[in-house]
Amino acid sequence: MHVKEMISTHPQVQDDTSDSLLHCVEECYACAQTCTSCADACLAEDNVKDLMQCIRRNLDCADICAATGSMASRRTGSNIDVLRAAVHACAEACRVCAEECRKHASRHEHCRICADACRSCEEACRNALPQIH
Repeated sequence: MHVKEMISTHPQVQDDTSDSLLHCVEECYACAQTCTSCADACLAEDNVKDLMQCIRRNLDCADICAATGSMASRRTGSNIDVLRAAVHACAEACRVCAEECRKHASRHEHCRICADACRSCEEACRNALPQIH
């Protein structure tokens, strides 16, 4: 991804970037895509009724990851309290989604992949929180 390259060119940033926050942006977008794809794959499974909660958590996680990635990419002005809340909520959504996907991972490879992506995003969000000030 071009996150660091793009943000470092922002007139108000001038190479003053937080690598942990940039990694969080990358993980958020990757997780949003993975969760969306997992939800779609769940819908194609024969036992879709058993995957309803997984689908719901996938879609909720995808939405908050995409929103958090967008918010963390903005550099004009600031809204630190809201960004911190979004990153914290994103970490929590990823934790919950990963737990749900793990329940289905032995039967559905897409759920295993999604659980891994969610854990990675959760970790990136938690690592970024101290850098948001």
